[in-house]
This record gives sequence, C-alpha cells and structure tokens, in this order.
Amino acid sequence: MLEPNFFNQIFVYPIVNILVILYKGLTFLKIPGAVGWAIIGLTIIIRLILHPFFKSQMETAKKVQQIKPHLDHLSKKHKDDKKKLQEEQLKLYQKYGINPASGCLFMIIQFPIFIGLYQTLSLFLMNKETDLLINQINRILIHPIFKISEINPWFFGFNLAVSPATSNQWLYWLIPLITAFLQYYQTQFSIPTFQTEQKEEAKVKKEETKKNENHQEDFQKAMNIQMKFLLPAMIGYFSYTLPVGLSLYWNVFSIFSIIYYRQVDNKNNGKNFSDQK
Repeated sequence: MLEPNFFNQIFVYPIVNILVILYKGLTFLKIPGAVGWAIIGLTIIIRLILHPFFKSQMETAKKVQQIKPHLDHLSKKHKDDKKKLQEEQLKLYQKYGINPASGCLFMIIQFPIFIGLYQTLSLFLMNKETDLLINQINRILIHPIFKISEINPWFFGFNLAVSPATSNQWLYWLIPLITAFLQYYQTQFSIPTFQTEQKEEAKVKKEETKKNENHQEDFQKAMNIQMKFLLPAMIGYFSYTLPVGLSLYWNVFSIFSIIYYRQVDNKNNGKNFSDQK
C-alpha cells in the first residue's frame, strides 16, 4: 500500500507525515487519545486547505441561483438552437463573473485527497500486522525524529480501529446515527434557500403554465428527498461498516461545513434585511 507510485507520493505520503507529526507531538505532550486528536487536527488542516475551493463553490452556486430566471428565459428562447443557447449562456456567465467549472473544482480536488486520507487512516486503523505497519510508516517519514514505535487507537473509550458493525457494543452503533444526522443537518443549509428562491421565481414567471410548475415542483421534491435522506443514509451505512476513525474525520469535516453554512446564511439574511430597510 505504501509503494512509491505517483499517487502515494503526491497524496498519501504527505498525509501520513502530517498525521504522524501530530500524533508524535501529542504523544510527547502525554495527551490521552493522541490518534483521535491527530485525526481531528489533520481534518482541520485539510479543511483549511480546501476552504478557498469550497468558498468558490458556494459563491458560484449562489450566483447561478440569482441568474436562474435569465437562464430559464434563454432556454425557452433558444430551445431549438443548442449552439446559440450555449453562446448566450456563456455571455451571461461572463457578464456576472461566473466560472461554471469552479463549481466542480472543489469535488475534483477533494476526491484524491479523500482517497489519500482513506488509505492513510487505513494504515493506522485497519492493518493487524502492527510491526510491519509501523516499519512501512517509518520508512516514508521526512525525518527519523518522527519515527513511531506503537499506535494506540483508543479515543474517549472508543477503539478507532473498530467498526460499529464488528464491535458488538451498542455504544458504537450511535456513531453511524450521529454521522447520518450531521450529514442530514448539513444538507438543510444548502436546500431550503434554493427552495425559497424557486417559489419566488415561480411567482414572477406568470407566463409558465400550471402544468409546468407542477412538473418542476415534483422534480425538485424528488431531488430534495434524495439529498436530504438518501445521502445521509448512505453515509451512515459507510460509517457503520468502516472504522470509527474514518467516521471521526467525516464528522469533524461536516461540523466545520455546517458552521460555514450557518455563517453564510446569517450573512445573507443580514444583507436581505438591510436591503429591505
């Protein structure tokens, strides 16, 4: 798993080094649950690195929602000329300073980092051959001073190397429920605003027929159900089958996303209130 291939050298090796440095420092300070705190610290570092891309995605999504009535108008006007439609949409994006590709940039960058993180935590939490594992990790550290001799996976009474599915303890079963709830709670900040704006736009578009409105509403409801319930259920299942350490990363990442969503939501509400005054 630690072969010196391109992916490992770019993603896995740096993440392993950061995690080991954090773990080594916390162990030196004799802080209990060093592995858990190291995972939390690593999550914060990754979240800060990805924040500019996450922020750009949020801003792009907001702008696209604001110009949606114009996009709908162009779609109707040039529905029989796809080339002309693309040209007019591009002009509209340029006018409002929107880069359509920036919305996907966060996911594109996050994906290899998440895979690298998964492989790193798998080394710490899923390998039963401890001596072989530690030797593999020590070989790729940036300096011998950070070498480790053991890994203690316990964190606040939880073994981070155990999955709730194999723990046979009811307390571990709470973890996938918490993970699913945080994911569900996170979606609440990305969907309600969109729904409100959809309803406001529907009122403005008097030319739309009632049949088209109902069709759009039904489609939107189906999408919302998938986002609100299917995705959290899927993440909760993964949390049930994977080691608790991976759930710890996912939950900390979700908490930071929720905090940012709330800040953006409060800021937008403040702007709207100011505009009304």
